[in-house]
Amino acid sequence: MDQQTVNTIAGQLHDALINRRVIDPITDTHADVSIPDAYRISLKFLEQRLAAGERIIGKKIGVTSAAVMDMLNVHQPDFGFLTDAMQFGSEMPISQLLIQPRAEGELAFRLGGTLQGPGITEADVIAATEAVFPCFEVVDSRIESWRIKIQDTVADNASCGLFAYNDSAGINPSATDLAALSMEVEKNGTVISTGKGSAAMGNPITCVAWLANTLGEFGISLDAGDIILSGSLVPLEPVVPGDVMTVRVLGVGECTVNFT
Repeated sequence: MDQQTVNTIAGQLHDALINRRVIDPITDTHADVSIPDAYRISLKFLEQRLAAGERIIGKKIGVTSAAVMDMLNVHQPDFGFLTDAMQFGSEMPISQLLIQPRAEGELAFRLGGTLQGPGITEADVIAATEAVFPCFEVVDSRIESWRIKIQDTVADNASCGLFAYNDSAGINPSATDLAALSMEVEKNGTVISTGKGSAAMGNPITCVAWLANTLGEFGISLDAGDIILSGSLVPLEPVVPGDVMTVRVLGVGECTVNFT
């Protein structure tokens, strides 16, 4: 794909983000788009967000669990970038910022050291992590009706929307078996899903190592201070203003978000 086409699609995605509208699937309008092309679009899309004043504060892994793969019909993980405009506390204004939001319970890693792939191991991830927290990521898609293939979600910054994590409920990953952690998600007072840490590529730590090594191929590192979202442990859940959701990581803590 030539650079002008990459720039054009990235501009369409940025316009869709700003104006809260959808576009046709990129894989429909550009049937020859490859995964490397999609990452070029994603980086140009990010460049436009940064030019508008946003700041990178972390990265995310997407499509890590079988439940999410099956829901989206996308069967390999991808990555995106988190900016300061995406982070919220217990109140999240989805009606003002998102188009077709879906919430997912995750773990958020806060790094104290840098991880630069290739060759990053799970031991490296544990050594570089300050703490792990219960987290909600609310994914969104600029693609009409979530009709996505892997190239569509990659180009769309891994369908990033907004996120929130409870920084008072952190744990040390070196003292905890993250694969064995149990998570439950409550919506409007009813538990709607449960999951294990092992749902995300066998272990959330494995997800972060994958991300460090994959980004290393692009010359990009995971940096000290970054927040890393390691992928959902439960199915995605559509949300609307007025919903209240809580994600509980048993033995760790919880994170509650009121959607407005």
